Amino acid sequence: MPSDAEIAKETLEQFKKVQRYMTAAKKEDAKETYAILKEEYLSLKALLNVIGVNLIDIDVMKE
Repeated sequence: MPSDAEIAKETLEQFKKVQRYMTAAKKEDAKETYAILKEEYLSLKALLNVIGVNLIDIDVMKE
C-alpha cells in the first residue's frame, strides 16, 4: 500500500499536468476538452485538500 507521501506526490503530479492541459484547452477554445479536464481537476483538488496539501501556490486555475 502506498504511503501518504507517495499518494500526495502522484496526485500533485497529476494535478499539475491537468492544469497544463486545461490552460492549452482554454487557449484553443476547446470547450468540451476543457470541461472534461475540469472534472478531473476538481477531483484531484478535492483529494489534495483532504490530505492537507496547501494549494495556494500551485493552483493556477483557481476554479
